[in-house]
Amino acid sequence: MGNTTVFLLLHGTGGDEHDMIQLAKMIDPQAGILSLRGNINENGMNRFFERKAMGILDEVSLKKETDKLFEFLNAAAAHYGFKTKQLVVLGYSNGANIASSLLFHYNDVLYQGMLLHPMVPTRNTELPDLSNQRLFIGAGENDPLCLPEETKELEQIFIEAGASITTYWGKDGHNLSKSEIDAAAIWYENL
Repeated sequence: MGNTTVFLLLHGTGGDEHDMIQLAKMIDPQAGILSLRGNINENGMNRFFERKAMGILDEVSLKKETDKLFEFLNAAAAHYGFKTKQLVVLGYSNGANIASSLLFHYNDVLYQGMLLHPMVPTRNTELPDLSNQRLFIGAGENDPLCLPEETKELEQIFIEAGASITTYWGKDGHNLSKSEIDAAAIWYENL
């Protein structure tokens, strides 16, 4: 992909804008980086949107923060001189959820995406045409937060919207593993 790519890095709950940088550099050391910190503080933990309980997303907050993120990305693209279609999202957990929400609502803001341990952001939503989207989903066979059924449902939703999906199934629960990152890197190299 070279230096035409800009990674949009979205951390998991409790993380910050520094968490995903090394992962991005492992995948493509030449890519630009736009790394964000979630706007929501939950008991000292950074998040991109509120939740009602562990594993239960606050869909009103998610939609509001998704719209804010969309506006921010367009403003950042204008300010820093890149096109949003150069953005390859690398999101983990809470960050993967808001990235999925972006895809559920906007088809013109991301180039491709690596969604690590995402959940279905909202149900009963008609997705835009995602036929130009290639997505990598990293999932855990033993993930207690993002159950395999949830991942399979999200895969199907994206496929029905036209996206091309590659899913990696690891055995490390909700944690990221080297094999998962290696699989994401191989997927990215083949874009």
